Amino acid sequence: MTATEHTIVLFVGVGVLLVIATAIGIVLDRRSRARGVISPTIENLNARIRAWWVMVAFMGVAVLLGGIAIIVLMAICSFLALREMLTLIQTRSADHFVLAGVFFIVLPAQYVLIAIDWYGLYSIFIPVYAFLVAPIIAVLRGDTTRFLERISETQWSMMICIYCVSHVPAIMMLPIPGYEGRQFLLVAFLVIVVQSSDVLQYVWGKLFGRHKIAPSLSPSKTVEGFVGGVASATALGAALWWITPFSVFHAGLLAFIICLMGFCGGLVMSAIKRDLGVKDWGSLIEGHGGILDRLDSVIFAAPIFFHVTRYWWTP
Repeated sequence: MTATEHTIVLFVGVGVLLVIATAIGIVLDRRSRARGVISPTIENLNARIRAWWVMVAFMGVAVLLGGIAIIVLMAICSFLALREMLTLIQTRSADHFVLAGVFFIVLPAQYVLIAIDWYGLYSIFIPVYAFLVAPIIAVLRGDTTRFLERISETQWSMMICIYCVSHVPAIMMLPIPGYEGRQFLLVAFLVIVVQSSDVLQYVWGKLFGRHKIAPSLSPSKTVEGFVGGVASATALGAALWWITPFSVFHAGLLAFIICLMGFCGGLVMSAIKRDLGVKDWGSLIEGHGGILDRLDSVIFAAPIFFHVTRYWWTP
């Protein structure tokens, strides 16, 4: 099959799953209302399904427009995620120059470097140069109040919202022999597996969850949900080997790794929200909170997936 045929089959498959999920959600909602009960769980499920329709539609448009459109889409996601995070942390007037530089210099520069495929620079631009320059600019303003806390939050925001997210479109630049022109399918593999793991953990947890895995961080996550969700998403990843340059075994192994990283990413981002005293990062996406609420697992999985694939499958 050609790359176009693979993409069509993939989107048709996702569309069919969403149609089935939508139908199930409607049936469950009608049954609940017929009993005179409005279930928050069912309402949340339907909100998530509607949000998935919107996200898949955006991704489909980006695919039709080409690789640059995907880079622009992820750059916009980085911008929105950065705004969500920096809105919740405490800043001072002395930080304004640094924040302006992060939004309007660091962020676009990172994505331009990816667009021109300058791996030697985009791989170190933020963790080396931006990481060091940001505190230099901040300290020149002369405000030392909570300096370490303020600059650390800025540096962390750059790493999470720009550097890690930018590894999603960077996957399209991987020069994998015999896989030219198909790299978008690797992006699809990453997103489908990691996001499916989140959904399946939610479903397994609702059906069989008994033991809380991290009650102080995310009360809804259970051991049963984690095991069932990761196992199911790993199997899904293995089943999607045909859209990747991997064997069935390697596709399953990579799926397992990124599912674990996604789960850990969700816990880390939940810990930050608890520290900041908020439930969601924002309210942009119905049923999902903000951009960061939807990207939290992808944020931690994308760099690992990129570098493992680059190390083992590129010359």
